[in-house]
Amino acid sequence: MPDVRKSFLLRALLRAPVFLYRWRMGRFLGHRFLLLTHTGRRTGKRLQTMLEVLEFRTEIHEAVVMSGFGPKANWLQNIEATNSAEIDIASEHFRAAFRILDEDEAVRVLSGYEQRNRFILPIVRSVLSRLLGWKYTGTEDARHKLIRSLPLIAFRPRG
Repeated sequence: MPDVRKSFLLRALLRAPVFLYRWRMGRFLGHRFLLLTHTGRRTGKRLQTMLEVLEFRTEIHEAVVMSGFGPKANWLQNIEATNSAEIDIASEHFRAAFRILDEDEAVRVLSGYEQRNRFILPIVRSVLSRLLGWKYTGTEDARHKLIRSLPLIAFRPRG
């Protein structure tokens, strides 16, 4: 299969959850993923990014995600510059406030995520290793090092 075809199929697969939200069927994804709608800091265009939820805190209605491309990820720079975050999660839609977790809280979230997903942990660690450029082992020291490169961000309804 040509690389162009593989690339198209991979992109289509990764974008599939966006269509579930557009078709008002986000409830099928539960609190596992969220759709972030934000405004481009230079273009002013509305953009959308799918993010995996590492932890959903029901009691305070807060979803924690990771910036897989670090603090320079476009979506993160956009929400910091324009404060325009809107979230679709499960069957809900809201304008969101956000915060970047401090290192200790982020390490606790990451540790919990790894414990809840231990069956796919080899895949998770492989993906994180590729994003980081070094072998992520899941030790406490490695988690602290990871968080310094790939920040965790929490979203909750404004107000």
